[in-house]
Amino acid sequence: MSAFSSFFAFFARIFLAVLFVMSGWAKLNGFEGTVGYVASNGLPVPQLFAALTILVELGGGILLILGLFSRLAAFIMAGFVLLTIVLVHHFWTMADAEAAANQLAAMKNLAIAGGLLMVTAFGPGAWAIGPGRD
Repeated sequence: MSAFSSFFAFFARIFLAVLFVMSGWAKLNGFEGTVGYVASNGLPVPQLFAALTILVELGGGILLILGLFSRLAAFIMAGFVLLTIVLVHHFWTMADAEAAANQLAAMKNLAIAGGLLMVTAFGPGAWAIGPGRD
C-alpha cells in the first residue's frame, strides 16, 4: 500500500471510529437513559441490549482506531449498524417528520455500514498495530 493510500485508510478508520467511540461513551455515562431508549423501541432485555450496544460502539471504535482486529470489528459494527436501521430507524412504519428524520438516519447508517464493509474487505491499511495490516 502506498504512503498516500495508507494516509487515507488511517483517517477513514479514525473518522468512522470517532462516531462510535463518542456514542458508546455517552451511552455508558447515561446507561439508564440508554436502557430506557432501548426499551422504548420494544426490544426485550433492554439492559442486555444496552450493554451490547456499548460494547460494540465503544469497543469496536477503539479497535478501529488502533487498527487491531479491524476487519472483524468493522464487520461486527457493520452488522450492528444495519440492525439498527431495522430495529430503531424503521421509517417505513412512521409518518411525516418522524419518518423523514428516521429515513435520513437510516440512510446515514447505510453509508456508515458501507465504510465499515470497506475496512472489512481491504483491511485497516499500513498504519495499524494488529493483524490484517496491509
